[in-house]
Amino acid sequence: MKVRTRSSAIVGTLCLVASLALTTASADEPAAPHKAAKVALTKVATAQNPTAGAAGPGGTVWVAERAGTVRVLSPRGLSEPVLDITKETTTDGERGLLGIAFDKRFAHFYISYTNLEGTSTIDEFAVRHGRILKDTRRTVLTQTQPYSNHNGGDIKFGPDGYLYIAFGDGGAGGDPHGNGQNLDTLLGKLLRIDPRGGKPYAVPKDNPFVKDPKAKDEIWAYGLRNPWRFSFDAGTGDLLIGDVGQSDWEEIDWAPAKSKGGENYGWNQMEGRHPFRGGTEPANHVPPVHEYDRTGLGCSVTGGYVYRGRAIPALRGQYVFSDYCDGTIRALEMKNGQVTGAHDLGVNGGEVISFAQGARGELYVFDLGGTISRIDPA
Repeated sequence: MKVRTRSSAIVGTLCLVASLALTTASADEPAAPHKAAKVALTKVATAQNPTAGAAGPGGTVWVAERAGTVRVLSPRGLSEPVLDITKETTTDGERGLLGIAFDKRFAHFYISYTNLEGTSTIDEFAVRHGRILKDTRRTVLTQTQPYSNHNGGDIKFGPDGYLYIAFGDGGAGGDPHGNGQNLDTLLGKLLRIDPRGGKPYAVPKDNPFVKDPKAKDEIWAYGLRNPWRFSFDAGTGDLLIGDVGQSDWEEIDWAPAKSKGGENYGWNQMEGRHPFRGGTEPANHVPPVHEYDRTGLGCSVTGGYVYRGRAIPALRGQYVFSDYCDGTIRALEMKNGQVTGAHDLGVNGGEVISFAQGARGELYVFDLGGTISRIDPA
């Protein structure tokens, strides 16, 4: 997970920090061409430490709870658990149930969690008529984690139908093993696999490093520290990643839908657009489209989604994200991979640990303390 102090990652139990709605300065923030959309947060449910969400069958939103349960959010409220792996995971450090995803046909459901040994694990279940068939469970992929922080753990299906998996650099601080720039490990990477194409999975033939004997075939992009929530723009297919910084800079990374993969986002030579502890900028470094420093209360970016709902026309096409430490809901206006405006939306989501996108493009904000809110027009 991504619980941390202002200067280093927290290894141990979660720090319950006060959430204050203050704007964090951005080093690349131009004068915004439009006024910020007027929004409000509407509480729709209370969960037990919600960590991730996914649009589910029948217009529902499925909610992962850190200790290992999954519940279904519908107009009737939050259901009893439809899946419970609490005996198979732990919540020490930044561990737990960290990600969930459905394939496009809602035929299979995937969970991303750390097991009792701390190993990152991706499991699959078949789904029938909106129900998980628990006896179909199988493990798709595992990755040993050297430390209890920087596990990443987000999972999403891309527009291409493949499963993308985000892993952090393995933890501690400063990437002591150099995993971010090492193509011979899955740590510090965004992966792309075909979970139904082989046993336990297949690697797409057009992955960028399949012909490199010194690189892992599963890698799609690298140079990530702790990618805490990534998403694909439902309108364009573009990829956006919120990557948590070490001490000074939080960043949003971007890749166009037409990307062939292989992007190097710089860690641990770079933190944002800046050399990290005397690092040398890689020749193929892809700098973030947005960064902000820690002169304010922000200290741990939470990536979100490009808003494609209908309820808030003034927000359409903007990338909505937050920060775990200050809770401010923010939005970026973008054009052709360039930020043209940055906004504080004037609402605070608490300890914002994640976002979820419903079937109709409306966005939900998850406060680790339990509150699930929908972003509505003010």
